[in-house]
Parts: sequence; C-alpha cells; structure tokens
Amino acid sequence: MKFQMQNNRIRNMKRELLSDNWYTLEKVSFEFLRDDGVWEKQTREAYDRGNGAAILLYNANKNTVVLTRQFRMPTYLNGNEDGMMVEACAGLLEKGNAEETIKMEVEEETGYQIDKVEKVFEAYMSPGSVTEILHFFVGQYEESMKISDGGGAEDETENIEVLEIPFPKALDMMKTGEIRDAKTIMLLQYAQIQGLLDQ
Repeated sequence: MKFQMQNNRIRNMKRELLSDNWYTLEKVSFEFLRDDGVWEKQTREAYDRGNGAAILLYNANKNTVVLTRQFRMPTYLNGNEDGMMVEACAGLLEKGNAEETIKMEVEEETGYQIDKVEKVFEAYMSPGSVTEILHFFVGQYEESMKISDGGGAEDETENIEVLEIPFPKALDMMKTGEIRDAKTIMLLQYAQIQGLLDQ
C-alpha cells in the first residue's frame, strides 16, 4: 500500500531499485529541510517486504500461550548459535487484510482454527531500514479449536514446531534470552500489563 507523501520538509526525492530478488530494496535520495532552514542532501536504503500481522494465542483457563519455534537464517548470521527462534504466530498480509491474514496464519502454523481476534496496536518494527508495519492481535484458543498439527504451509518450507507454554514460563524465557523476538516480547508484555493471564 502506497501513501500520499505529505512532508513538506522533503523534496527532490529519487528512488532507485537495488534488488527485487526476494522483496524490494530501494536507494532513496532526497533533500531534507533541517531545523536551521538548510536543505541537506541525504541517502537511505529502504527494504519493503510488505506489512504483517502477529498474534498472541492464549488460554486464560489453562494460563498458557501458544508460540512457535523455527529456524531464522538472519539471526543465525548474527550470533544466534542454532538459528532457532521462539515466536508468536505471524505472517505477511494477504490482500491487505490483517485480521483475515492472522486467522489463516494461526491455522497454518499452529493448527488452531480461531474465529475471534482482537487488534491491540500496530508498530513499525525497524523504522530505520524496513518499511513494514506490524498489526498486533491477541486471541483466545481452546483445545476444541485444534483441527491439525500445524507446522506451516507446505510450500513455504517453514518447518514450524508448535509450543504450548505456561505464561509465567514464557515471561521467564524473555529474561533468560530463550525468547528474543521483538514482536513476541511486545505481545507477552501486553498480556502481562493488561492482566490477560496469571503471572
């Protein structure tokens, strides 16, 4: 989705495509009007992978959350010894609809078919380099909603392990570094602040 540019402190913007091998990497050159009235030439790179959605699945009666575990190459390249990450269920938006996308992702990744989700906030996840806005949801699950083993879409080579974790343990996993994914930490902290589960 492209938005109308409205910042009158930006002029002479030029966009150069550097790569569209997987998603889109652009070099953006522009002039920025500083506070002192001087127009300053600047250059940035921006990676556009689309927008996404993430959800914390929780069961208030069992005091548990459902998370996933999968290999993430970029973390492996940056010091994550085995490359495995424990994360909230998430995915890129399909046709721009965050709510429908996250319901579909939940079924594909975790095997739960849920019909009610609540959007709680949205955020730019890495605003210095990535265009992505992530839409954050919470949703309750019950055992009766489990319709498959999950594990991700077969054509996406995801190999996802589904984890059901007591909420207090998930909070501890943030402290120990077993959970280091930003979207997951944000959702767990939201649940903690809002008192969705017992701590």
